[in-house]
Amino acid sequence: MEEQKGEVNPDTDDLPLCANTSHILVKHYALDLTVHFDRNVISGSVVLFLEPTSSEKPEEYDGNQTAWFGNTEQRSSDLPGVRMAADHIKSSPEGHFFLVLDCCDITVSKVEHVDITCLLDAFPGVQPPDLIQKLVTLPSSQWRRQQELFSVCSRAPGVEQNGDQLHFHTDRWSLQVWKQGVFSPREFPRTLRICYETKPTGGSVRWTKDQHNMDCVYTAGSPLNNRALFPCQEPPVAMSTWQASVRAPRDCVVLMSGEEQIAPTEDGDPNLLLWNYYVTMPMPASTFTLAVGRWQQVPAQLLPASEIGRREKGDDFGEFVPVSSLGGSSSKVVKASKLHTGREELTACLGSSSHHESVSVSDHSAMLDDGFPCSHGDYPCRFIERAAKSQRVIPHRVFAPVGLLQKAQSRILALLPQCLAAAQAVLGVHPFPRLDVLIVPAGFSSLGMASPHIIFLSQSVLHVGSSFPRENSLSLCGSRMCHEIAHSWFGLLIGARDWTEEWISEGFATYLEDIIWARAQQLSLPEATELSELKALLRWRRLSDELQNSGEELQILRPNMDKTGQVSESGSSTVKHALNPEKPFLQVHYLKGYFLLMFLASQVGEQQFIHFFRLFVKKYHGQLILSQDFLQMLFSTFPDLARKGLTLATIYADWLDRPGVPKWLHERSALWSEAKLVEEVKQEVAKWILLSHQGKGRKRKRSAPKVHYKEVTSEQLVLLLELLLEEATLSTSTLRILARTYDLHNQDAEVRHRWCELVVKHKHVEAYGDVERFLLHDQAMGVYLYGELMVQEDAEQQALARRCLSLAGEEMDQSARRVVEEMVL
Repeated sequence: MEEQKGEVNPDTDDLPLCANTSHILVKHYALDLTVHFDRNVISGSVVLFLEPTSSEKPEEYDGNQTAWFGNTEQRSSDLPGVRMAADHIKSSPEGHFFLVLDCCDITVSKVEHVDITCLLDAFPGVQPPDLIQKLVTLPSSQWRRQQELFSVCSRAPGVEQNGDQLHFHTDRWSLQVWKQGVFSPREFPRTLRICYETKPTGGSVRWTKDQHNMDCVYTAGSPLNNRALFPCQEPPVAMSTWQASVRAPRDCVVLMSGEEQIAPTEDGDPNLLLWNYYVTMPMPASTFTLAVGRWQQVPAQLLPASEIGRREKGDDFGEFVPVSSLGGSSSKVVKASKLHTGREELTACLGSSSHHESVSVSDHSAMLDDGFPCSHGDYPCRFIERAAKSQRVIPHRVFAPVGLLQKAQSRILALLPQCLAAAQAVLGVHPFPRLDVLIVPAGFSSLGMASPHIIFLSQSVLHVGSSFPRENSLSLCGSRMCHEIAHSWFGLLIGARDWTEEWISEGFATYLEDIIWARAQQLSLPEATELSELKALLRWRRLSDELQNSGEELQILRPNMDKTGQVSESGSSTVKHALNPEKPFLQVHYLKGYFLLMFLASQVGEQQFIHFFRLFVKKYHGQLILSQDFLQMLFSTFPDLARKGLTLATIYADWLDRPGVPKWLHERSALWSEAKLVEEVKQEVAKWILLSHQGKGRKRKRSAPKVHYKEVTSEQLVLLLELLLEEATLSTSTLRILARTYDLHNQDAEVRHRWCELVVKHKHVEAYGDVERFLLHDQAMGVYLYGELMVQEDAEQQALARRCLSLAGEEMDQSARRVVEEMVL
């Protein structure tokens, strides 16, 4: 059916979630896709296995659109924006039931009812209308049989009788499917195939070039999630499993959310290979992730320099380490790549073979530790597998462009075992049985993104210096990896039931990254506390800046307040401010959520708080939560909080439902400003300010006085540069000595970002090359640097901004490019 443009309210920046999940749910997706780099599209089909919800009542469907999509007349005042999700849905002809899926930027060619009579032999005595119900409710002990039957069904032909024809309609945000004579979800077909093709401009996938100008594509994540990759139910409550077969050029590697990785197979076309993945843990469709490119697996041992040089020239992109070798790294790599903390040699906190442990036998027990039974639906849960409980490091692999193999080996692959072991020690059983890490192209819009079984990392986390990093240069890489690993528990294993409560994912991961990274480095408690205070101050400075430069509506962690988690009767809703162009570049939900958790830890004690996290994970794993679920369990576990005057209402009022920050944070930030590591930085800053002032009055030929500058950590260096940014003037000679003293050109991206700000502020022309390199190679962090170049109203700086935009524009993230173009053009 011809696509029609649906109208979306131009006065809102909310994202509509149109799927009628209160009526019918997708329980499983089976994707069959082909990647076409010549046209920048993905074509194929998705088979949906459907189940009406238990709350559905046939008498509700009386032909009135509000009856099947939700009573928007009654509820729209309670849920601002829900009407928008309903109003552009085509009215139901003669009261027929519609399956509504979230979908945009996709060309649908056909929707057909799948013939599932192939299941009759698998379930003797079960009537055809009940076959899919039987299939989707098979016990978890039969998960492999269930996957095989899903595959059989997905390959079955369509039903060709005229009476079984399905009709469909697409608009801006949704795909609607109906069948003549079907008036309720219980009458609707349980299995259907949607044949479609993505569009090159679709917001769910990025078609771009890697660092060696080779074609690649990957899922972009929020705000559109996967609705422009395949028609799906986007609301988080639509938890489903999936399997996918992806055909791609044979010199490509296909990485995806999936539990077991096997080698690709031939599929009849000599130019393509077929890759198969599946998951058995139900998760929101938004967590599905795909990446296809000419990446190579980072080897356990460093390649000879001559081989790296040859590969960098693009002579041998087609060769990659066999994907069936799941072990990824070995204990030999960790020991060979010794990491020095300045105190003692840092080694992996694990046995010699733990890298390669895999769960081959499921030993299920009825009860978790601490008396918590599994509360989620039935699936093969790792929390009740004895082998998984003792698995400190899951099998892992790292992929990168060939030119970054050495850096990825000496940083990512060397640090990953320690980070995984530390996360398991803090939070318990690893939620997923394996992990891939991919260094994505320069245009990736953030430092990292976690999905089931796969993490995307920006090249900015790789130190720009030599292939063998110094101690200080590992901090950004290690802490970012710990942040993304923490998302396996908070964000994926436990997700927010309402996407507007983003802090449940990002605030928790930000808080946990410090704890996990400190453990990975084997820091003592005093050392970890000192580092935590320094990072808290840096984050407070960032948050204060954002609060001054963002709208109040974007500063609220629970924007729907008491209506959080509510949806229309059909299940449709909106994600408040999801389409606001500023939102992807703000960290309010990360930082304000982090500080809320710091506040709660200060009330109960940090060690007790971390232990509570483990209890919370054991109770709520595999489920979706709201803020109140976490807080209510916290108050129940620590009744003394009530005696201190803390209640749900006070937390909502002080932290979640209002812009700005509470008094506690202002007071605590003053204490962080006097912490030991901070005071050391202040002493160094004073030396630099004195040097700059002395330089102004000194005759040209007199040599500068010798000053001893204390060695600082990368976090201290970030603060040092931020404090120097507060100075109205710094002499050119001071900036030169500053760059030379700390080797600023070769520091991590956080340090170089502050250095670039100093260069721009003081018009340090000879270092404009550093700014250009940063804007081109660290695009995830450089967006607002364009604004600083333009606001100076300096012709040379503005020309630099325009030149960088011209050079990077094609590979930049679309949202970032729009924001930069508004600044520059």
